[in-house]
Amino acid sequence: MSEHLTVVDHPLVQHKLTLMRRKETATSVFRQLLREISLLLAYEVTRELELTTERIETPLEPMDAPVLMGKKLALVSILRAGNGLLDGILELIPQARVGFVGLYRDEATLKPVQYYFKVPEALDERVTIVVDPMLATGNSSVAAVDLLKKAGARNIRFLCLLAAPEGVARMKEAHPDVPIVTASVDSRLNEKGYIVPGLGDAGDRMYGTK
Repeated sequence: MSEHLTVVDHPLVQHKLTLMRRKETATSVFRQLLREISLLLAYEVTRELELTTERIETPLEPMDAPVLMGKKLALVSILRAGNGLLDGILELIPQARVGFVGLYRDEATLKPVQYYFKVPEALDERVTIVVDPMLATGNSSVAAVDLLKKAGARNIRFLCLLAAPEGVARMKEAHPDVPIVTASVDSRLNEKGYIVPGLGDAGDRMYGTK
């Protein structure tokens, strides 16, 4: 994870993302695709986790076999849309510890306001993966990482489905030490702050709240 931005160009990721972008894709299908794509993205964001070895017995002989080193991962979802990515990643890493950050945008100041924050202990000893499907303006993502750093997190990675160039730049400026893994960097934000061409509002499409 040496580079600040990794775009996962795996054919399965790109194919599933196209299906999610289609406006006629049903809520239940969208949710299933998000779960599937999150497994593939999680594979990339965890690529450089550190390993150690432990002595085990196979049916044939003892061996020193690789296992993950250190404390269990922390997965932190930015509510509410982050939960769609979180569910899939937990299938891959069921032993991970889970946290939640709740932020909403103040319509007057356009700044994120915290309404919920509950994260695992000992974040300074864990790799922390922050998940949110959309990195749009980057304001809520930057605020979430600010909160996690205040809570002690030192090794943070950010995982999203889609990013806008504006959000990537904002994150890099505020948190250059936090690598971003995404399936696509789209062309721009529109005047309402939506990623274009994008896929609409990820939360609404996931939960059918339109």
